[in-house]
Amino acid sequence: MPPSESIVPGTDGKSRCAWAVNDPEYQRYHDEEWGTPLIGDRAVFEKISLEGFQAGLSWITILKRRPAFREAFANFDIETVASFSDATVEELVQNPAIIRHRGKITAVIGNARATLQLGESLSDLVWSFRPDPLPPRPASFSDIPAITAESTALSNELRRRGFRFVGPTTMYALMQSAGIVDDHVEGCWRAV
Repeated sequence: MPPSESIVPGTDGKSRCAWAVNDPEYQRYHDEEWGTPLIGDRAVFEKISLEGFQAGLSWITILKRRPAFREAFANFDIETVASFSDATVEELVQNPAIIRHRGKITAVIGNARATLQLGESLSDLVWSFRPDPLPPRPASFSDIPAITAESTALSNELRRRGFRFVGPTTMYALMQSAGIVDDHVEGCWRAV
């Protein structure tokens, strides 16, 4: 996408990354969350979980269902999710308010258990894969990679520690959304 098509002026006079203008929830997410540093084990666990559910789907699908995900997964309290039983899995598979993918549901529960076994902060572990130096700000969408050496290394480390649905592309999306990297394109009002 040429640079001129990578940002779009909004009705409020702010230019945004073009992906953020198709839906009010996307715009809110872009303006308030995406690329903002996210710290804390519960918050990072939630993002990993939601990014895993997003695999193969659009992010707007996940955003619109996020309140239901939070309710279904005890606001992503790691210890509570780790204690979910097989009966809870069956309830979640029947819950039409979330993505009813058994593999993704059991991955969230397994990832909560793996988080408890880390022996360190999940947030600190994820942030330890922040690129150094940070890559330059993308001039256009075509400058944004799908995976990086860091997202691949993070994926490998999480898999080694028992996590699932944490492939390199999913982990790069996590790095973007959690502000580990900042891929707001040049000209976006968030690109400061």
